[in-house]
Amino acid sequence: MTTERIEADLVVIGAGIVGLASARALHQRHPHARIVVLDKEPAVAHHQTGRNSGVVHAGIYYAPGSDKARLCRQGVDLLRAFCLERGVPFVACGKVIVATEEEELPRLHGLLERGRANGVPDLRLLDADELRSVEPHAAGLQAIHSPTTAIVDFRAASEAIARELRDDGVQLLLGAGVRSVATDDRGVTVEAGSVTVRAGSLVNCAGLHADRIARMAGATVDLRIVPFRGEYLLLREHRRHLVRGLIYPVPDPAFPFLGVHLTPTTGGAVEAGPNAVLALAREGYGPFTVRGDDLAETLAYPGFWRLAARHWRAGGYEIYRSAWRPAFVRSLQRLVPDLAPNDVRA
Repeated sequence: MTTERIEADLVVIGAGIVGLASARALHQRHPHARIVVLDKEPAVAHHQTGRNSGVVHAGIYYAPGSDKARLCRQGVDLLRAFCLERGVPFVACGKVIVATEEEELPRLHGLLERGRANGVPDLRLLDADELRSVEPHAAGLQAIHSPTTAIVDFRAASEAIARELRDDGVQLLLGAGVRSVATDDRGVTVEAGSVTVRAGSLVNCAGLHADRIARMAGATVDLRIVPFRGEYLLLREHRRHLVRGLIYPVPDPAFPFLGVHLTPTTGGAVEAGPNAVLALAREGYGPFTVRGDDLAETLAYPGFWRLAARHWRAGGYEIYRSAWRPAFVRSLQRLVPDLAPNDVRA
């Protein structure tokens, strides 16, 4: 196989939104640098970026003063401006975080304090009647209303960034899966697809495979990617009116996910979910997708077993809810009681 050699100053691995945005920021800071973006897929945003629920979180959940809180708030403003300038769908549909039980109220009030400390605009606490004025079919004791929380089409945003990068002379090489990474005192050599890229620096934005790329590059990485699949159902078209904006439960701090919620999309659908189920492959988007090497790596990782020991009960319920749709719908009914099992579809 003939290999094309490319000389660059910077090489970015991964053409999801993180890789593309990183390449854009690097180009803006170093406009004369030669930048190459590599991705193994034939299109940008093929994995996590193109498969998430499209929520632009406002910064309510993160500890005040943390980098997550600061960067979330900055990122919301930058993403909104970028999308509006380029015609990418960005809709401030608003969000309610609903407490359905008395024991959730202290956590709800704590989230309200966090959000205000982080500068999330226009937050307010709703009682049950006020909640129904915002979401007529939602039920709860109290709720936080965040009217500026938005949804976006992250795939379209990524495609817009990719067009900008190409127009500015950044090379996007798709269908170029990384085979090897070698480092020395002068930089890095990346073998990917039919090209060899020699660059001074490498930026690793490889998503589900970021740990593997880091190890290829010679980094000492004790962590492993443990893949979880988010399973969503869709509200049937004639029942979409039950949901105006985002409807979330109060998260359980003992569990690493935000819980089952209802999410409108920029395309007009309403997603319900997710169940968070251990995937049997890093790119295991279906329940029967298995890759032996991925699964073996997960099972050999002590961190997975520590996670399982801590959350086995919740994880077991996620599997049960995945297999038994009425249980899934019961979780949704805590937020929107009018939902029935036949109101959702796969």
